[in-house]
Amino acid sequence: MKPVNKKVRRLAVLCLLAALLSSVLSSCGSDAGSNKEEDGRITIKFWTIALQPTFNDYFNNLISEYQKNHPGVTVEWSDYPYDAISNKLLTGIASGNVPDVVNLNTEFANQMASKGALADLTPYLSDTERSSYFDGIFNSTVLDNKPYALPWYTGTEVLYMNTRLVKQAGLDPANPPKTRDELNEWSRQIKAKTGASGYALTFAARLFPVEGISILNDDKTAAAFNTPAALDMIRNMQQLIQEGVLVGEDSNFDKQIQYFSSEQTAFEIAGPTFINFIKTAAPDVYKNTIAVPLPTGKADVRLSNTMNLVVPAKSGAPQQAAEFAKFLTDASNQTSFSKAANTLPSTKESIKDAYFTQNDNTLESQAKVASAESLDKAVDYMVGVPNASDINSAIAVQLQEIFLNGKDPQQGLTTAEQEVNQILKQ
Repeated sequence: MKPVNKKVRRLAVLCLLAALLSSVLSSCGSDAGSNKEEDGRITIKFWTIALQPTFNDYFNNLISEYQKNHPGVTVEWSDYPYDAISNKLLTGIASGNVPDVVNLNTEFANQMASKGALADLTPYLSDTERSSYFDGIFNSTVLDNKPYALPWYTGTEVLYMNTRLVKQAGLDPANPPKTRDELNEWSRQIKAKTGASGYALTFAARLFPVEGISILNDDKTAAAFNTPAALDMIRNMQQLIQEGVLVGEDSNFDKQIQYFSSEQTAFEIAGPTFINFIKTAAPDVYKNTIAVPLPTGKADVRLSNTMNLVVPAKSGAPQQAAEFAKFLTDASNQTSFSKAANTLPSTKESIKDAYFTQNDNTLESQAKVASAESLDKAVDYMVGVPNASDINSAIAVQLQEIFLNGKDPQQGLTTAEQEVNQILKQ
């Protein structure tokens, strides 16, 4: 299974596929009823991303249970690599051979939904079922008040802290920073006392919603981030970079691992997969690292990265597909899958399980508990945003120009705004 939080490399692929989507959909013919046998049996085609062979036993048992309780329904499970499933899905839509339940990330699910390629799940969801998921995560794929996906496994970032550097700076790891402002003040003190920077970041659109700055307006028709608040945030970050508090580089995940493992930074903002890398790259640093809930910005939210289940609009059995998707994402099955896969569930009831609250003081356990505690504030920052990849890229380019090449911040914001508005008109 691919780590939920490793998406940067894939954005270009998603962007190209999204550009093809409109022309592909226009050639679609209806295949309604294509998976209904003459004797009335239903075959549900279920596609996932990178779950075989690791979870073969888990899903085969789950599917057998479902089929036993739903006579006349057969589930055919297929699994594809992350970078292949989008192309496979588009090809299936073009040929009329669509699956019925598909595992997609939020970004691509939104793109598909905005093009009319996904079924509106409203007729198949009760109010109780809708409210069983964490609100911020469920709403990430709601467009025009219509839900187009059921959230499945998810992840939130935590703050990893090098306790050796923190203590050397005269700070107390037992009382970690709660806000981004406090984190920056800790980073300043660490820089002054130890010479290490606070942390490294990727310069991306996700910086805005953390501080309560909307990327688009309410109806998703125009950019909304060219504001005094955004300008203040950017200037503050420029100051942090100038002081060496924030690393002055657009740092991808690999670079962030290098900085933290070499003790050039004292903090890392990442998901649980970071642990395996740091444990291998720098075992001594790993021993001095703890995980705590991520300090929040002005919006008091934590960003999630969720995998969802969707029903393509051309499914021949949308009701049965929706029922199967609800079965996979109910609290009981989400809890069991999270335990098997070391992920987080998107259902409120699951978090009550002792598995998500027990802490044996290992770094892995600390990260799990800190992540689970963050779910009530979890949101996907591209909530209902069409053409998300293109918008992300346009904003990222201008942020890089500002932070790395000295472009005037207001000019960069204005250019990004113009480019985003142009993307939205396409």
